[in-house]
Amino acid sequence: MKWRAENFLMYEQAKEYVDTALIPLIPLKWGEEEKQTIIKGEYTSYLAEYLETQFTGRVFLMPSFTYLTIEQTEDKLKRLKQWDKHLVDNGFKHIIYITADITWRTIAPQLPDELIWTPVSTVESMDKTQFRATIEQQAKELMPIFTTKWQEEPKSRGE
Repeated sequence: MKWRAENFLMYEQAKEYVDTALIPLIPLKWGEEEKQTIIKGEYTSYLAEYLETQFTGRVFLMPSFTYLTIEQTEDKLKRLKQWDKHLVDNGFKHIIYITADITWRTIAPQLPDELIWTPVSTVESMDKTQFRATIEQQAKELMPIFTTKWQEEPKSRGE
């Protein structure tokens, strides 16, 4: 389910089954390396949307968590933890963050739940068919992360 009013009606009817929030982590940087930053965000968004379609009825795709690349780690981590707490307090058992920004890998141990980091393929040289095939292949490789997570107890938030 996506962040749309029409999907919210479906969510309300099936909320006991929709227990996972998927949050794309999208960097913003302007002034230098804009294109590479945009590619990371675009790739993450497409991958998150594809994963959501594969797990419709179990996953709710949240709006992207957008942050400046110059933002202090503590600040963006604090904001993301607020999102996490809000979603868990309102019924989500699992939160999965997804990004193509490698800086999150060093922060991952401090996150309250699962981080999926994926490198960006050389998408610029691909046509639409190749790009879609790449997204589909990447998603297939990531799907076991979701199914394994659903077999585990939700992570404690240790308030």
